[in-house]
Amino acid sequence: MGATKAKRMPREVREQQMMDAAVQTFGRRGYRAASMDDIAELAGVSKPLVYLYLNSKEELFTACIRREAAALLDAVRGAVEPGLPADRQLWAGLAAFFTHTAENPDGWSVLHRQARTTGEPFAAEVVALRGEVVAFVTGLIGAAARETLAATDRAPDLAERDVAGLAQALVGAAESLAGWANETPGMTAKETAATLMNFAWAGLGNLMDGRGWSPG
Repeated sequence: MGATKAKRMPREVREQQMMDAAVQTFGRRGYRAASMDDIAELAGVSKPLVYLYLNSKEELFTACIRREAAALLDAVRGAVEPGLPADRQLWAGLAAFFTHTAENPDGWSVLHRQARTTGEPFAAEVVALRGEVVAFVTGLIGAAARETLAATDRAPDLAERDVAGLAQALVGAAESLAGWANETPGMTAKETAATLMNFAWAGLGNLMDGRGWSPG
């Protein structure tokens, strides 16, 4: 639809329409190659209207990063029920993560590829997102340790630094796996989550039982 045919609609609806177009354009073309003309054409509005609503290209890209980051965090947090056993919580979080990244490939591209490689201040936005995800996963692993303690009357030999390191590793693996899954035909979110769950939980289970690997 051309800019001259755009219908009048509430500002918040029009703004989200432009944001959707911006995420698709940035996600597929990258920040530098994308233009405000491209975004306006895809949204079916005039370029001056994009500037009026969303200001500069830099501010628009930042807004896209923040919107996609919030949506991803909401999806993961909303899927995890605190009353579930630790392994079911982790499974629910992973399944939600991979479902969201599969259903929103352009948004994931904005977060995982474009923002990271475009430089500051965009990279800092993604670092903040990753910090929140890592903190959430750290809490899940800590909950697993406490659950093991309650079941066995002994504390797993996991220091806080170990838990933090495991969370970093798990999040890093999820990020890489999401990109791979989105580019692998026929790979479902559930299969992707199961792949990482099998890899991660087997190791975590051994650690919780005091069977950590040692180089000797």
